[in-house]
Amino acid sequence: MSSSITSMPAEWARHERTWMAFPPSNETFGEPGSSTLDRARAAWSAVARTIARFEPVTVLADPADLDAAREYLGDGIKVLAADLDDAWLRDSGPTFVHTAEGSVAAVDWIFNGWGAQDWAAWDQDQHLGRFVAAQAGAAVHTSGLVNEGGGFHTDGEGTVLLTETVQLDPGRNPGATRKSVEAEIHARLGTSKAIWLPRGLTRDYDEFGTRGHVDIVACFASPGTVLLHRQDNPAHPDHGVMQEIRAVLEAATDARGRRLELIDVPAPTVIDAGDGFVDYSYINHYVANDAVILCGFNDANDAAAADILSRAYPGRAIELVDARDIFEFGGGIHCITQQQPAPRTAGA
Repeated sequence: MSSSITSMPAEWARHERTWMAFPPSNETFGEPGSSTLDRARAAWSAVARTIARFEPVTVLADPADLDAAREYLGDGIKVLAADLDDAWLRDSGPTFVHTAEGSVAAVDWIFNGWGAQDWAAWDQDQHLGRFVAAQAGAAVHTSGLVNEGGGFHTDGEGTVLLTETVQLDPGRNPGATRKSVEAEIHARLGTSKAIWLPRGLTRDYDEFGTRGHVDIVACFASPGTVLLHRQDNPAHPDHGVMQEIRAVLEAATDARGRRLELIDVPAPTVIDAGDGFVDYSYINHYVANDAVILCGFNDANDAAAADILSRAYPGRAIELVDARDIFEFGGGIHCITQQQPAPRTAGA
């Protein structure tokens, strides 16, 4: 029997594969045959095909959508049937970890539609953690914490970024305290130091937001180094939000006692795409084997962000994929992907 002690490797550690979900017809994406559903499926598929150039990709599709998924995704991407409510697998799927022996296990958090929000459905998606774990052949470690993969970032060396408005959200974990959340997070991810951010981006508190996911705000690029969203336009409410968050990170130390090196990544220049202030962010990228899949916005800052990330992740190709449609539906590239790490070899 394997040990119950687990640790989550950093996203830049070697992957066995990437997991995604194919957008089903629902209130977010639209009805079958609608232009909105087509746009969602095209956007998700562009991300999947880009990742598939660097590592295996498996995509879950509702049984009614298997043929459509294979048509959009093309050859070389595995499609599995699964009952779906939505397509944000970072949040509804499991978090993969290593056991003490180096094998891969899966943490199955409770998923309740980002805090039991009125518009969300999770009758099917709440079971995806166990389903994906079974398909991956990973032992399941059940957690009693309501949590989503977009709600934390780890450095692989004991430090985790959290947000007060996510893990302490009364709609997720009523009565929870920092101490109780940290105890569970550390037990499941093998971390020992939590850095709590006060909130997320402004748009994330709209009706269809997650109430503050960290993966659009800040992420580790290596131990001791954090990439940080920066909004330079004082007309955007996130200008002040990010100053507050930056101050918290400037004062923080990681699990090894290091001060953090903060690397600012300027937001796209657009601040309103026609329906209010945008939450466009280059932080919501995905680190795959030998590549970084970076959100593109057909914006003047796309090239600057690609240059910053190429230096933050040396030796990896930077692949810009247009993410405007994904953001319009409520997230980004990191939100729709979930890494399965390769087993850790002896001595690694």
